[in-house]
Amino acid sequence: MSAHYYHICNRGIGRAVEIRTIHGAVHRGIIDRVTPDRVFLRPLGGHPRGIRGYGYGGYGYPWGWGFGFAAGIAFGAIATLAFIPFFFW
Repeated sequence: MSAHYYHICNRGIGRAVEIRTIHGAVHRGIIDRVTPDRVFLRPLGGHPRGIRGYGYGGYGYPWGWGFGFAAGIAFGAIATLAFIPFFFW
């Protein structure tokens, strides 16, 4: 199943998604980049409070500057993935 989500996410870079993990957490964001083992999302509407992750494009974790802020989600933890139409975000 991980390879399936990898290919879907790789084709959806730049699109908004909602991901539910096997632990019940819900992540909404724009697919920023994809590696063989995880997908990185930029949060919709900017940097959410209380979320920690790795910054990129410059100085990073967790207060840094750069091009953005992305949360990485392991493909093995994804239960469902749905693309969100642009008018919902």
